[in-house]
Amino acid sequence: MRESGADRRRRILAVVEARGQARVTELATELAVSVITVRRDVEELARAGRLRRGHGVVRSLVPRRPEPAPAAAGGGPVVLVVPERHAYLTEVLHGARGALEEADVRVVLHPAPQVPGAERLIVERLLADDAGGVLIAPRWRSVGTEEADDGWLAAADVPVVLMERRPRPGSALHARDSVCTDHWYGVHLAVTHLLALGHRRIVLAARDDSPTARALRAAFTGICTGRPEIEDWTVVLSAPGAGQEPVRDLEPLADVLREHAATGVIMHGDVDALMLVQQLADAGIMVPDDCSVVAYDDVVAALGSTPLTAIAPPKAEVGRLAAGLLLERLRGPAGRPPRRIAVLPELKVRGSTRPLID
Repeated sequence: MRESGADRRRRILAVVEARGQARVTELATELAVSVITVRRDVEELARAGRLRRGHGVVRSLVPRRPEPAPAAAGGGPVVLVVPERHAYLTEVLHGARGALEEADVRVVLHPAPQVPGAERLIVERLLADDAGGVLIAPRWRSVGTEEADDGWLAAADVPVVLMERRPRPGSALHARDSVCTDHWYGVHLAVTHLLALGHRRIVLAARDDSPTARALRAAFTGICTGRPEIEDWTVVLSAPGAGQEPVRDLEPLADVLREHAATGVIMHGDVDALMLVQQLADAGIMVPDDCSVVAYDDVVAALGSTPLTAIAPPKAEVGRLAAGLLLERLRGPAGRPPRRIAVLPELKVRGSTRPLID
């Protein structure tokens, strides 16, 4: 699903406000769109009085403090690094940015492109430019990429806080601060909701290319194994491009539901969920009449033709808490033990779930 124009313009505005100004060509490269598209978005934002256009340059209208308080005595700005074009983590980013700006800390945003090692190149370059601290959500498509980042990121000589990432137990990053949604609890909420509605045969259609996806799969397996009232369960990939490697012959979800006589599905993430609900309808399985669906992420779940019941991680709160931990490292007393904060998600009940009718 392509990024909407409104979302793209919000990202342009966030980048320009964070930096004060940006070149149109740079914005096009970072957003992976054409220069013409960026120019059109910039023109619309300028007409709305959100920014000011120049010759090839876009400038923020947000007043910038001429001498913002440093992140720490003698320190530089705080660097925010998140994967590009990632709506979920963009909400985390906004939460962190707001908390840092309230504390008069200069923020530098760097979206990381979808290439291996991108985060490391960005962070090492900015540390060489005297960055004061790092808030980062590495992409970590696989366990291997997480392991590859473990050493260099943990060895950074400035405070580093992981956002929406839980380091592996015993890893070097285990001793760094982190804030993450309690995804086990999110799956627990989804499964318990479906069971309360009478659904005893449940499928998880999930991605497998991020730490969140792997956490959801592990939680679902453990929860279903320990709940004897669940008669049958299985896990499938949510889309051909949702894994670490492309899948050509992905079994349609409708066939999986029929094979297992399943009446409840948990889907990760929202965009895949909206597409899967349409695929089910095309195959004659209607939501929620024939099948109840719980989406996971709640970024766009409410926008479906049938608004989807969803697990809603506290995305902005994760960002705010991560920024708070970083500020403690920068301005508080030295020697504070590392903190690993887990924040509970919520269940938002909408029109895609209903009691099972025998």
